[in-house]
This record gives sequence, structure tokens and C-alpha cells, in this order.
Amino acid sequence: MAQELQPGDRAPEFDLPTDGGGRVSLADLRGKTVVLYFYPKDDTSGCTSEAQGFTAAADEFARAGAVVIGVSKDSPKSHDKFKAKYGLNLTLASDETGEMVERYGAWVEKSMYGRKYMGIDRSTFLIGPDGVIRNVWRKVKVPGHVDAVLAAARQAG
Repeated sequence: MAQELQPGDRAPEFDLPTDGGGRVSLADLRGKTVVLYFYPKDDTSGCTSEAQGFTAAADEFARAGAVVIGVSKDSPKSHDKFKAKYGLNLTLASDETGEMVERYGAWVEKSMYGRKYMGIDRSTFLIGPDGVIRNVWRKVKVPGHVDAVLAAARQAG
């Protein structure tokens, strides 16, 4: 199990395929504030409302100089469908192998109805323009989360 990332740690590098046939890497985003949020699955209720919240605040994040990237283990094709269905305006990266999810400590044991399984912990990392983690939110509850991240992004920029 990887050491749990904390504010002040250097953000682990990544280079992943995205929706729309693109790619995104931390190296390409150097100099920008990055909001990296991990979510369990495309087109599920919590994940949809979180993505809609980030989309609704997209202009505010842009004004704060922040780039928002959602990451799940869904395929780029699944991300394309998810974005089209809900009119989402953010980059969705695909970590089908789960390597990046693990490096960020977002792959955790979960429990539902007494059954234990591994899954993505809904978590968000605010990475400064220098590639250093500024804030970490784990076990995110969707209501109010986007506002909290936006406030922190404004301070980081």
C-alpha cells in the first residue's frame, strides 16, 4: 500500500488517455493549478452530480487558473458517452489499469451490505502550479464539495 499523500508532497506524475481521444499528463499541466478528482463510475448518481457540479463551476475554476480533471477506471469511450449524456464540460481521464488510482491512494477497501470489495474512494487533490499537493479531500460527500475545492483553488492560484 502506498504512503498516503499529504499536502506538501509532490504529486505523482501521470499520463492518461481522455475522452475525445486525447491525453492528459501532469507534466503538460505544469504552471497551472490542477483539480484532480477520482470518482468510482461514469453515469452513477453521486458521480454524475459531482461531475455536473464541476461543470457548473467550470468558468469559476478557469478564472481561478485551475484545470479540472476527473479520473475513473472507465474507458475513454464510456467517458465520451457520460459527457454527451449530461453535457459535461471537463476532462475525464481513463485509468483502466488502476495504476494512477493506486499511486494517489484512491484505491481502497470498501464495504456495502457487509460485502468487502476494492473500489475508488471519491477523493480530490488540489495540485499547485509547482506540482506540489496543496489540499486533499478523501471520502468526499458530493454536496458542497465543489464549492470547497473552488475556494481552495482560488487561494492556490
